[in-house]
Amino acid sequence: MIDWFELERELDRWDDPLRPASMWWRDDDACRESPLLERVLALSRAHAIPLGLAVIPAAMTPGFSNTLPRLDPGVQVLQHGFAHRNHAGAGEKKSEFGEHRPPEVMRDEISRGARMLRAAASERVVPVFVPPWNRIARPLLSALPDLGFQAVSTFGASTCTEPAPGLRRINAHVDLIDWRGDCQCKGGKRVLSELVAHLKSRRAESSDEPTGILSHHLAHDEGCWRFLDGLFAVTAKRGNVRWLSPSEVLRCA
Repeated sequence: MIDWFELERELDRWDDPLRPASMWWRDDDACRESPLLERVLALSRAHAIPLGLAVIPAAMTPGFSNTLPRLDPGVQVLQHGFAHRNHAGAGEKKSEFGEHRPPEVMRDEISRGARMLRAAASERVVPVFVPPWNRIARPLLSALPDLGFQAVSTFGASTCTEPAPGLRRINAHVDLIDWRGDCQCKGGKRVLSELVAHLKSRRAESSDEPTGILSHHLAHDEGCWRFLDGLFAVTAKRGNVRWLSPSEVLRCA
């Protein structure tokens, strides 16, 4: 069982009605129909929590493409790279859009992926680019606005809200999975501690950057599902917590 007291105590300190504890939810690697996809969509629906579904364009199955137009109104689609394929060399950190390929090749892939998503999901697509492994070469950041994107979403505290002219950054900050360990849930206590730490930091700095929760439905164990269900239930009781859709985060950035 997760003890939510630490989070509730922190949320008690968010007492300015004009500045709620804003949060948003990004789920990565969507590309095919599965019971796990249905579970993450059902969780969003049950708690009325907006969801940013980061979709891999080149990996979409026909069934998944047909599902996108029928998603609940609270689900918006973000572009998650192109094929989620690693092009880094041996011993380097994984990256699909790093310094390893010609920029024009990568721009073409991003553009093709955007067309594929628009064809499948039309108005559900929000112009936010989510690079696989949360890494992207700096020159490509400058190219994203010309490719139709208004923001990039990676992971971690945003050191710069405008990483390139005409481009905003809307990051996730709390990852449920221990990727450096056993690739299972970090454990409710650890994830909760990271969430509270980010909220405390925002409050101390008077930051309006929404706290981003990052999940990967295809990699979830039961610990991840329990944490999300509990988090949504606890925050739903709070008038000073506001869950934002990706488009709302983008407008606030």
